[in-house]
Amino acid sequence: MKNDLLQELKRFEDDADQCMKCGFCSFVCPIYQEERIESSVARGKNELIKAVLAGELEFNSELTDRLYKCVACGACTESCPTQAHIPRLIVAARADIARTEGIKFPYGFIYRHLLPNRGLFGNLLKVSSFIQSTFMPKSNGAIRHLPNFMSGLSHGRQIPSIAHKFLRRQVPVVNKPAQGIKPELRIGYFPGCMNEYVTPHLGIRTIEFLTRRKVEVVMPSVQGCCGAPVFLGGGDFETGRKLADTNVAAFEKFDYVIADCATCSCAFKEYPRFLADTPERKEAYTHFAGKIRHISQFITDVLEIPASSYQTVAAVKGKKLTWHDPCHLNRHLGITQQPRKILQSIDEAQYVEMPDAGRCCGMAGQFNLLYYDLSQKIAEKKIDSIDSTDADIVVTSCPGCEFQLLDNLTRLDRPQKVMSLMEVLE
Repeated sequence: MKNDLLQELKRFEDDADQCMKCGFCSFVCPIYQEERIESSVARGKNELIKAVLAGELEFNSELTDRLYKCVACGACTESCPTQAHIPRLIVAARADIARTEGIKFPYGFIYRHLLPNRGLFGNLLKVSSFIQSTFMPKSNGAIRHLPNFMSGLSHGRQIPSIAHKFLRRQVPVVNKPAQGIKPELRIGYFPGCMNEYVTPHLGIRTIEFLTRRKVEVVMPSVQGCCGAPVFLGGGDFETGRKLADTNVAAFEKFDYVIADCATCSCAFKEYPRFLADTPERKEAYTHFAGKIRHISQFITDVLEIPASSYQTVAAVKGKKLTWHDPCHLNRHLGITQQPRKILQSIDEAQYVEMPDAGRCCGMAGQFNLLYYDLSQKIAEKKIDSIDSTDADIVVTSCPGCEFQLLDNLTRLDRPQKVMSLMEVLE
């Protein structure tokens, strides 16, 4: 394949040479643990990519399938003696595939025409909300179960309920502390697509939690999707840059930008690495990435809230809690102790550590849609870990992980509840 068609892979070519072919990645890769195929693991994918770079192999449907069959959990890099970043190569390969081969329907349409257009996207979701509430019976928590006549499309999966009233219709752009209390800090808040369209009550909880602690919370109306499914999952760097430019401009005037979604936080940090195609974008994206704080990181490391002040909601009191590490939070961002510090500080609930808390749950965005059966198998190992804790509630901080866990706990008839970190706190 001509090198001019591999412009993204060429940028990350040095990563391909880091692999020692030791196979340590095979012990931790959730895909390989289910399939036992060499092309499932980082070492095998790296060899395929090196063959493409050498002109010995061209992109085809089978190779594309192998490169999209990756949850990008980062466990391979974590276990690698040389810290080979094969997931970066995979994202770069997806970008070259998207640019030269296109993105299959409906994903290409969603990425390029719906997610960048918030008005159109919101209107479409309003229609979907009506259809969902009318034809899809409610089951466990904030999700709906697709009826049997749609099971061919859905595999019988649980899907989230779309909110009747979106977050930006429920809160003002500027949210101040109570009257008479002077703000000590002013931050920009990025709720993400889930809190905006599916779980606005969680966005409200985050805003109220911060304003009660003398933080003025501003939610700019012009912000858009973080772009994670677009450029990290789908490889559409062109649309990813449009989304990045929108978000960078929206939060230009803030020293801190807070997100309560692990994936959004990670996507922002990846803008400079993958999307900066000019010196100007490199500078702007790098400056923006430096402002990003995940909510757990912000309230422990910046606000430095004392352990004695953490309070919990009534539904959690007297319960046993365990924590699931989202891959984007722990391995990609290195945030592991902050959420645990919060949960361990709640006197009215008991915290128990989960075995393999950092093991991927199998969600991984588009992966869950393309390979749902495989996603379920990966999730089952996570459910086993949850069972072993005897916990009542699984807490996490990634909406995708939340819905994956809830879907599979329901499917396997388990009693545990799933809650967001900010849903736990009062």
